[in-house]
Amino acid sequence: MRVLGLKNNYDLFALKKRDVQRVKELLLTPKHIAILIHYNPDGDAIGAALALSMYLKQKKHIVDIISPNPFPEFLQWMPESERILLATNAFDKCKDKIKNADLIFCIDFNAPSRVGILQESLENAKSLKIIIDHHVDPSDIFDIYYSVSEGISSSSELLYNFLVNKLGEKDVIDIDMAKCLYVGIITDTGSLSYACNNPSTYRIISRLIAMGIDGEDIHRKVYDTYSEDRMRLLGYCLSERLRILDKYATSYIYLTKEDLKKFSYKHGDTEGFVNYGLSIKKINFTAIFVEREDRIRISFRSMNDFNVNEYARKYFKGGGHKNAAGADSFLSMEETLKYFEQSLKECKVHK
Repeated sequence: MRVLGLKNNYDLFALKKRDVQRVKELLLTPKHIAILIHYNPDGDAIGAALALSMYLKQKKHIVDIISPNPFPEFLQWMPESERILLATNAFDKCKDKIKNADLIFCIDFNAPSRVGILQESLENAKSLKIIIDHHVDPSDIFDIYYSVSEGISSSSELLYNFLVNKLGEKDVIDIDMAKCLYVGIITDTGSLSYACNNPSTYRIISRLIAMGIDGEDIHRKVYDTYSEDRMRLLGYCLSERLRILDKYATSYIYLTKEDLKKFSYKHGDTEGFVNYGLSIKKINFTAIFVEREDRIRISFRSMNDFNVNEYARKYFKGGGHKNAAGADSFLSMEETLKYFEQSLKECKVHK
């Protein structure tokens, strides 16, 4: 498969020619289409879903974007984000939309467990399921795969390729779609600080900016509109909850439910906190552990050759990318941290 200058791709789930034709035929006549995104949606999931929805509405389809739970406030300015249905607020309505859809697009996730309380609805849906995602090892639940992990920054970049290169819709992207795709790319690369070594990513960004979007304004809306509580929570993390394990070139942050309550936590407030652990000299592996009602939510990040996707799969039944992954623990915080530190004795985190 060729993607904007990539000479090859090592993923087995590249979109096949017959599937491209099948998608084109499916979209010829108006349909009820559901777009699903993962639990705790980030800028990439929201951006790609909104852009896809705008495209499908141009083609006269009836479209519902469905999220298992709320998304961060710093993304709620995005065009048409108010249309996103939240299963936490309207569970039965979301279930019905999935059940009655003619077609389901699954965006930025590759396993049904990633949609949380909507997992059963997705698994039981009889309609055709199309995945557009950039994580490794997708589930076999889907019918049409555009799942590419090598050389792709984000699902938003993949969606751009899907629309422009695969479906041949070279003039379909308007300025609102461009804003959404841009948000997806910059948030999934930490403002182009990781997972962004392929020239194709920058060519796409260049084309989006050429359409008239204001990259500086978007950056301010995403990264410079935090609450005072969120900033104080970050300070508390770094001063009171940061641990350095020099022997293993590793750092981690942990936050209890009491910590979150103390700083009036809102969904999305800890977004990006994990990255601070890699800003420390000689640290190649970092994690953040955030206590929820029923689990510990974990995010992993790494530098160089330490593969956190493999680590997360082996030790926490999680997964993701080579340098960014996630998982859940159902142990206590104390037990989870103890298990994490013990696991480092078996790993080779190079200094």
